[in-house]
Amino acid sequence: MLDPQLDAPVRDGLVQDARAQIEASGKLNHENDWGLRKMAYEINRRTEADYRWFRFEAPTDLLDSLDHNLKIADGVLRFRIFKTDPDAPVIVPPTGGAAPGPRERAPQGAREDHDGDSDE
Repeated sequence: MLDPQLDAPVRDGLVQDARAQIEASGKLNHENDWGLRKMAYEINRRTEADYRWFRFEAPTDLLDSLDHNLKIADGVLRFRIFKTDPDAPVIVPPTGGAAPGPRERAPQGAREDHDGDSDE
């Protein structure tokens, strides 16, 4: 998740650096730009972030190096590196932004699904 207050070329540069690091020592399998999305909670007084997503294969030393570089990079609000099953399907970007927060959910007891019956 990148700081949306940075200019787009600066954010793209951060992405290019991460991509180059991955491709130099590993194998980039998939890349996705989810764009600006509302976050579930604020980070550094930001309510939105530029979401970028990579799926790659890498040795442990690349993971350590990538983790270090992303921690110290200005403009990276948050990142997560985790192991997945290589046969798992590629994640499709969610529609409509981040998951609803507690105030955006349906009222307690309200149902959004209908079985076709109506009182009318």
